[in-house]
Amino acid sequence: MKALISVSDKTGIVELARDLHALGVGLISTGGTAKLLTEQGLPVTEVAEVTGFPEMLDGRVKTLHPKVHGGLLARRDTPEHMAALKAHNIDTIDLLIVNLYPFEATVAKPGCTLADAIENIDIGGPAMVRSAAKNWKDVGIVTDASQYADVIAELKANGKLSDKLRFALSVAAFNRISQYDGAISDYLSSVSFEAEKLSEEYVPERAQFSGQFNEQYVKVQDLRYGENSHQQAAWYRDLAPAAGSLATGVQLQGKELSYNNIADADAAWECVKSFDTGVNGDPSQFAACVIVKHANPCGVAVGANPLEAYSKAFQTDPTSAFGGIIAFNRPVDKAAAEAVSKQFVEVLMAPDFSAEALEVFKSKVNVRLMKIALPANYGDVRNALETKRVGSGLLLQSADNHELALADLKIVTVKQPTPEELNDLLFAWKVAKFVKSNAIVFCKNGMTMGVGAGQMSRLDSARIASIKAEAAKLSLQNTVVASDAFFPFRDGLDVVVDAGATCVVQPGGSMRDQEVIDAANERGVAMVFTGVRHFRH
Repeated sequence: MKALISVSDKTGIVELARDLHALGVGLISTGGTAKLLTEQGLPVTEVAEVTGFPEMLDGRVKTLHPKVHGGLLARRDTPEHMAALKAHNIDTIDLLIVNLYPFEATVAKPGCTLADAIENIDIGGPAMVRSAAKNWKDVGIVTDASQYADVIAELKANGKLSDKLRFALSVAAFNRISQYDGAISDYLSSVSFEAEKLSEEYVPERAQFSGQFNEQYVKVQDLRYGENSHQQAAWYRDLAPAAGSLATGVQLQGKELSYNNIADADAAWECVKSFDTGVNGDPSQFAACVIVKHANPCGVAVGANPLEAYSKAFQTDPTSAFGGIIAFNRPVDKAAAEAVSKQFVEVLMAPDFSAEALEVFKSKVNVRLMKIALPANYGDVRNALETKRVGSGLLLQSADNHELALADLKIVTVKQPTPEELNDLLFAWKVAKFVKSNAIVFCKNGMTMGVGAGQMSRLDSARIASIKAEAAKLSLQNTVVASDAFFPFRDGLDVVVDAGATCVVQPGGSMRDQEVIDAANERGVAMVFTGVRHFRH
C-alpha cells in the first residue's frame, strides 16, 4: 500500500506519516513535505523519483504526470487498466493526502495583490484530488486534517479503508474542490480593468459583488418540513460561521428546530445582539431581552438583569408573546427561567444557562433551549451580506449594519429632546431596524410600548402600534417613537402624537419634510432626523 502526501498546511502531517509508516504504508511526497518527513527520520520517496522528472517552474509542475495520475485513476478491477500500468511501469497509489495552496487565506489578507492571489491558485493539488475522488472505490482521498484520525483507525482495525469511508472522503474532496474553485471564481470575477490594466489590490467590498456569486454552505440538518407542512426544507450554514451567530448554537434540550423556529430565532438573536454597549458603557450592567413572533419583535426591553428585561419585554404584547421566540444577551439565571417557564415559549436562546435555570426547564421537555456563546465584541459580529431569492435569480446586498450614535442625530424642531428621550430614541431606533416595514415603534424607559409592523401604509402601522399598546394596558403618554422611513405626510405624525408621543426619530428625506417639521412644532413635540432609513422586507 502506498500513500502520496502533498500538503500546504502541515498541521498533524508528521504524526499521520508516522502512523502510516508503522502500518507498513510506503510514503511518497512532494518537495517541502518530503523534506520535513525526512528530517523526522521517516523513509520517503520524492515524487520526482516516481515520475523521473524534476519539479520545475518554481513548483508549478511536479505532480502533473501519468505516473501520478495513472496510479490514482487505474481501476483495480479492470484488467486492461492494470495491464497498462504494468506496461508503463506505474505503481498504484492507494491513499492521497492533499490540502491545497491557501488561496482563501491569501485573498483575505489586507493588501493582497492579484499576483499574490494567482501564485496561490493550486493546480496539481486539485487535479490529484479529482483523480483520487473519482476512483474512490480503490483510493482514499484525505483533504482535511480532521479526517486523519478516522483513516488511521480503520487502517489499524481492518488493514484497509471501508467503502463507506472512502465514499465519504470522496464526497468531501469534491466539496472542497467546489469551495476552492468558487473562491477563485469570486475573486477573479471581482478584479477589474482600471486605466487599461488589471487592478492590483484585492478590494473585499468590491468582491462582494463579483461577476459570479459562488457562496458555499454546509448542511446542518434536514428539517421536518418548511414554512408549511407540504414543503421540504433543510438548514445550511456558512463554511466558516461567525462566532456568536445562530449557526454556532448548541441545542441543550427540546424538540427539533423547525424551519420557522430557525427563521424567527435568527431574527430574535440578531436583534438582541445589537444591544451590546451596556448601561453607561458598562456591558456587565446590561441585559436585553427580545421576544419575536412571526419574524417581528413583539417585545424588546433592557434591564439591570435578565428577569427585569424579560418582564418589561413581555408586558409590551403578552398575547403575541404566546408561543414566541425569546433571546437574551446575558446568561439566563434561575429567576429569569422561572418567569419564562410560566409562559408557552417555542425557543429560548442565551449565551449560557445556569444549572438552576436548566433544572427549571427539565420538566418543559418540548422547550428548545439554545446556547450560543458570544464573543467579547459580539455587537460587531454580523453577516456581511444578505440574500433574497427571486424567480431564477438572487438579490444580493451588504447587510444593514449601520449603527446610530448621538452625534449622528439632527434635531429639526424647536423643542429639544431631553437626555432621557435621546436614550430612548436610540433604543427605539435599534428595535425599528428589526421590525418589518412599514415600522412604527413606541418606547419608554428602555422598553417597547407598542409595535406596528409590516403594513402597506405607515399610517396603519402607527394606528396598530397604538391599538396594541391599549390592548396591553400600556400608556403611550410621554413615549418616543421611531419610524424606519420618513413620514410622507403629517398624518402619521399626528397619529403618534395623539397617542401620547413627545419625541420622534425618523430618517427624513421626504419632499414634504418641512410640512412634517412644521406639524411637529405645531404639536409641541421634538423631532430628530437620522439621515438613514431601515426598510426590512
